[in-house]
Amino acid sequence: MSENLSKVESDREVLKEAQAQGTGATLGAWVKLSGPGWLQSAITLGGGSLSGALFLGILGGTNLLWLQLVAIFMGVVMLSAITYVTLSTGERPFRQINKHINPVLGWGWIVATCAANMIFCMPQFGLCYAALDKNLLPGVIDGSLVSKLTVSALILLAAGTLVIMNSRRGLAAKIFDWVLKGMIGIIVLCFFGVVVRLGYSGAFDWGEVLSGFIPDLRAISQPVGRMAEMLAEAPEKYQQYWSTRIVDKQKAAMIGAAATAVGINMTFLLPYSMLSRGWDKTFRGLARFDLSTGMAIPYILVTSCVVIASASAFHLKADAQFLSSSFEEMQTSPIFTSDARGILSHRVAQDIPAELREAFLNNAPNPSDELKTLKAEATQEIEQRIPNLSDSEKLLAASLVNRNEFLLSSALAPLLPDGMAQLVFGIGIFGMGFSTIIILMMINGYAFTEIADGRPNGRAHVLGCLVAGISGASWFFIWDGDAKVWLSILVSSFAIMFLPIAYVTFFLMMNSRRILGKELPTGMSSIIWNVLMGISVIGAIGAAYTAISGKVMSPATDPTQKAVLLTVVVGYLVLVAIGFYFRSAEDIPADTDA
Repeated sequence: MSENLSKVESDREVLKEAQAQGTGATLGAWVKLSGPGWLQSAITLGGGSLSGALFLGILGGTNLLWLQLVAIFMGVVMLSAITYVTLSTGERPFRQINKHINPVLGWGWIVATCAANMIFCMPQFGLCYAALDKNLLPGVIDGSLVSKLTVSALILLAAGTLVIMNSRRGLAAKIFDWVLKGMIGIIVLCFFGVVVRLGYSGAFDWGEVLSGFIPDLRAISQPVGRMAEMLAEAPEKYQQYWSTRIVDKQKAAMIGAAATAVGINMTFLLPYSMLSRGWDKTFRGLARFDLSTGMAIPYILVTSCVVIASASAFHLKADAQFLSSSFEEMQTSPIFTSDARGILSHRVAQDIPAELREAFLNNAPNPSDELKTLKAEATQEIEQRIPNLSDSEKLLAASLVNRNEFLLSSALAPLLPDGMAQLVFGIGIFGMGFSTIIILMMINGYAFTEIADGRPNGRAHVLGCLVAGISGASWFFIWDGDAKVWLSILVSSFAIMFLPIAYVTFFLMMNSRRILGKELPTGMSSIIWNVLMGISVIGAIGAAYTAISGKVMSPATDPTQKAVLLTVVVGYLVLVAIGFYFRSAEDIPADTDA
């Protein structure tokens, strides 16, 4: 403990001396002492960010590059707010929220964080395994249960070792920081290097890339860019059909990408990682610098590079087999998956006789013999008509297909030196998954410590880390099975619903004199904080409403899932309303803010 205090005092003196020497010395000190922002970067650069950026590029080309820029800006604003509150008061946010704001918000925050950590750790293990299997060690891993168990155990052991190193001060913690920064650096270099190589080969137009960073809110309600141009080439009769499908996919991709920029568990990690380092209000400038350089810049670089690379490889592109006029040849295309076949089949179903169309779309669990006959006849009719669709419609369908992130390395292989695409993407993808596992385990440790009101790095912390890690390592039992749909829908919906509530909570904390006292921003500082936070809160509420209403209103969502989702959402909001009446009575004097 004394060693930790000595290190904090030493860092504080370094900051004070640097600030006295000027801007250059201050920046140098910030670079030297940065850390928590890199933790944020390690979790935000995970499988969710990768798949979200990949599909943004496939669907919108470079026209949606602005989205992740806006999402990370909103996230940095709100993370800066909770950082300001935490470092100004030196108090743990969970306790402050429960006492001064709303206990339901506090407990919801911590429960949602734990659920997200344990469940979303699973796909990160799966991502690491797939990177080894498909890119780094092809042929060495055989895909068997023993193989998955062994690899997952080794990943868990390595991640757990690094987590333990971070919990200790001195050289072990420094090594952890170096490893983490090194992994983030490798991820950035891998994807940035691919884009530089693509740009050098003329695979894309830099002018289009730069224009893609200009926000275009039309993407919420209509196709944009080259997708809109291709839509105009489709038969006029079916343009509305394709437009509806494109917009639905765009909304889903935009919400998914925005949700993975700053997740609910990230809002929990930052303040506790700073408190664990002994930071206080002297470190507030360092904290903002750390967020910008350690999280925002790597996130923007990596996700933008993935969008550009996937747009170059897949946006409105298809192989000759997929564009063939022969159904048998179309089936040999790697694009012609169940997704593409379903998209094209539903489009062609618009042209067949009504009786056959109704039979084809009927998914009754126990169809009659007559219905089976009609469905078979409808399927045959559709398969005969699919090859006759125009190239424009086939290309639109190809851009709506969900593709595996590992196809990107295969698609770019001809543009890169022999074997380089597989290696580069393998390292980058493995690094994204592994670094996220480490941070998810750490966050769960902090959350369990708060729930138990235990001491830092004590038994509760170790238990929390183990629970998240073991949950993740069991991915091949749970995440690959039928439970994946339920878990992902419920947790992601709850998390994205809770994110604006967390943002509102931070907004209230930043405006609470009871919490901040003389550190409460005033004058122009208060105006700037509130304007920026207000924009972020409105954006988060809009994203949450769009995501939840989309699931509830979608005919594709199972009725039981809709009922459970609505129960969770409405029930929690009711509890939040009730929770405002249960703050400590001593905390609501008549002459202060509520």
